[in-house]
Amino acid sequence: MFAVRQLAAVLALPLVLAARPFVDAKPHMIDKAHSEINFVADSRMLSAHGFFGKWDADVKLDAAKWENSTVAITIDAASINTRQERRDGHLRSADFFDVEKHPTITFKSVSVKSTGANKLDITGDLTVRGTTKRITVPATMMFYEGGTGRFRGQFVINRQDYGVSYDSKLNPIQNDVQVQWDIALSEPKPAK
Repeated sequence: MFAVRQLAAVLALPLVLAARPFVDAKPHMIDKAHSEINFVADSRMLSAHGFFGKWDADVKLDAAKWENSTVAITIDAASINTRQERRDGHLRSADFFDVEKHPTITFKSVSVKSTGANKLDITGDLTVRGTTKRITVPATMMFYEGGTGRFRGQFVINRQDYGVSYDSKLNPIQNDVQVQWDIALSEPKPAK
């Protein structure tokens, strides 16, 4: 009977650990004035530089053990801005992001791994236009001191992977889109 209880305890351990929140990962608030999510999409006639004006993030960091950290980002797809209203309207349409059917772009981490001095790989699920793909986002820690820091990085996605497949014969659009991000954050200050 004792052996059966021991076996049950061993088998239950992974479930208990998976359900246990990362107690050392502390919530952080995004400093929106010093944070941005940008992209560059190339076509024959133009390299369209744009950004998303409305987004939020749920970030929990454990600087002593980065693998305990988590990141979840939600972007308002309609907030796309390439500084040209006609182009932005087209990007919001069913030809591109189809924001009426798919109002958000999301990223949710499944792992965070230190890859060297001030370098992290954040692996997670990116959902664009209702399609989810697992990607790894490299991050550089510019600084992290006393619960406040800045992280930045860039990566490339293939727009076709997410069903963003519109093209123009007169102005062909490259499939690879470069995403650049820069996020400043800090632990919430205790209430006085």
